[in-house]
Amino acid sequence: MTVEILLQTLASGVLIGLIYALVAIGLTMIFGVMDIVNFAHGEFMMLGMYSSFWLFAFYALDPMLTLPLTVLMLFAFGVLLYRLVIRRIIGAPMVSQIFTTFGLMILLRGVAQFLWKPDFRSIENSWVAGTVRLGGLQLGRPQLVAGAGAVVVTLAVYLFLQRTKWGAALEATAADKEAAQLMGIDAHKMFALAWGIGAACAGAAGALLSTFFPIFPEVGANFILIAFVVVNLGGFGSITGAFWAGIIVGVIEVVGGLLLGPQYKMAIVLVVFLAVLMFRPQGLLGKA
Repeated sequence: MTVEILLQTLASGVLIGLIYALVAIGLTMIFGVMDIVNFAHGEFMMLGMYSSFWLFAFYALDPMLTLPLTVLMLFAFGVLLYRLVIRRIIGAPMVSQIFTTFGLMILLRGVAQFLWKPDFRSIENSWVAGTVRLGGLQLGRPQLVAGAGAVVVTLAVYLFLQRTKWGAALEATAADKEAAQLMGIDAHKMFALAWGIGAACAGAAGALLSTFFPIFPEVGANFILIAFVVVNLGGFGSITGAFWAGIIVGVIEVVGGLLLGPQYKMAIVLVVFLAVLMFRPQGLLGKA
């Protein structure tokens, strides 16, 4: 194996890892604030992909142009879903919460199959189609743009949490809901905001993926397991941990697939994941 092939593989791993990180950041946002595991998170990403596809198919609007609209639509959907469904299970046993979000996953997937059929769709001739040559590396322009977009969205979420009053209120609610309420913070507004941001991150990932990944109702299943691995590896509730863990998982997956075969790449990721958790059960950047 030449150095050029290894560098090409590492670059591909980093780029797909950035997408994994973006999906996982939305998932860890919801868990960090509410302690609820959202099994329907992959379906949020699927809706983002379909949103980009139909806007392109009907109005010839490129996914990069409609990305802000897709993010806003998924944010509104996340808030609405919280108010209609999730708010009713706050304080319920964890089993009830798990079955609720799992049921949402099945419902959203079924609705997508009913409305759009299980056909594979793709977006052709996007603005970002083609390849770019960087030194000796040849990389797909859609993957490069998706990776850069994932970094921008992740940075925006991080700055929102660190530099705004709403972000501080979210952090306070995640740390201690009762104390935050005593300080005048409306916990339900923060929960709705967390669901909105989580859905928006998944929608952004879906819009970025739509330029080079097939679009179909079960597409979320390809990413949700990896997203859970990333969230656990980075540490539940840690945005920074999810970002770096996403890159690590992406690189391990792609390099492992090159060295041992693509059929083993997920097994390699899970072995590394379990090995890390044996020594750091809280994840790389999670709190004990």
